[in-house]
Amino acid sequence: MDDVLRSKSYSLALRVVRLYKYLKDEHKEYVLSKQILRSGTSIGALIKEAQYAQSRKDFISKLSISLKEAGETEYWLSLLKDSNYISEEMHQSLELDVVEIIKILTSSINTTKDNMQEKP
Repeated sequence: MDDVLRSKSYSLALRVVRLYKYLKDEHKEYVLSKQILRSGTSIGALIKEAQYAQSRKDFISKLSISLKEAGETEYWLSLLKDSNYISEEMHQSLELDVVEIIKILTSSINTTKDNMQEKP
């Protein structure tokens, strides 16, 4: 498993936790903040689970769910920005991290699938 992916997803999770605290404390926002907390921290947890996958199919499954959570996180970030809970700068910074993780996850999934076809 790529250490870069684990590291980046963990860093994102920490940033999302801080964002959750900010939204809760500064804006008294409890619904959207919980949603982004759940999806944003799930990304890294699923990547960690994939590290101990029982098979290549299980590995792909865990990373695919992590990819879905990253997409959901991207959605919540946009909603938070468009509803003026976070600034454009805050949104861009977090979204860059999410998009980078999405690209790495997509590449990892595709590489694993390609390797499965080569070595049954």
